[in-house]
Amino acid sequence: MDVLLPRTLEEALEMKAAKPEALPIAGGTDVMVELNFDLHRPEALIDICRLPELREWKRENGMIFLGAGVTYGRIMRELSELTPLTQASRTVGSPQIRNRGTVGGNLGTGSPAGDALPVLAAYDAEIELASANRARSVRWNEFHVGVKKTALEPDELILGARWRAVRGPGSFSKIGTRNAMVISVAGLCLVMDDDARAVRVALGSVGPTVLRASEAETFVAEELTRSGNWDDPGADLPVDAMGAFAERVAAAARPIDDVRGTAAYRRHACAVLARRALGWALAARREGVGRP
Repeated sequence: MDVLLPRTLEEALEMKAAKPEALPIAGGTDVMVELNFDLHRPEALIDICRLPELREWKRENGMIFLGAGVTYGRIMRELSELTPLTQASRTVGSPQIRNRGTVGGNLGTGSPAGDALPVLAAYDAEIELASANRARSVRWNEFHVGVKKTALEPDELILGARWRAVRGPGSFSKIGTRNAMVISVAGLCLVMDDDARAVRVALGSVGPTVLRASEAETFVAEELTRSGNWDDPGADLPVDAMGAFAERVAAAARPIDDVRGTAAYRRHACAVLARRALGWALAARREGVGRP
């Protein structure tokens, strides 16, 4: 097996064009598991962990760009104001894994259980891709096309994700057999966008890809308008509206039975997580919490 060691993004893209079968490796927290268990044996690896262009994050013109090589450990240290992303990062493995694993790895692996993916979906992120000849952006729901299947072309690399900064609270939560170092049975990210007067809810581990609960989003945004909560965060949302929202979130799930849980349990988990997440967000708005 060849190992390619580019020093710049331009060099990496040239190597990928010449050897499109080369498998990118950064933190290696997914790739090395497959190699160690002989589940995958690529002809070549291309080590992109040292490329400075992939290790940056920045804010510009109301947008946030997160490079594919930014680790979960750095997100926790440097992006603590992005609560959903920080909470998702905290659930990824052990400290050692968080210091190696990257959001780009979650994107490339394409597992619906990837903890960062519901957050990117709730942020309505676009995934930035590049090859030696072109660059393009793909919406999060067009990038993942099936279980561990992406729209990435053989000669492309993932540069990162970009989304509009949101003013409003949000959270990420998941259910598993323990708090960390476990694949989630169900995961949920909820983001309230005060400027757009919208609520976005994304689900992980309950479908072939990350899912958005669109009907639930529309329902709860209308209920918040009806109750006056958008203008007055102290206004109460009817209790029955909370339950109806949770039911709609659960209905958006497309789970299966597997060794980690039944489909019925996963739907129930989505409803519980949805109710909790909405309660947390409403409480945060009452307290004036929630920055972009």
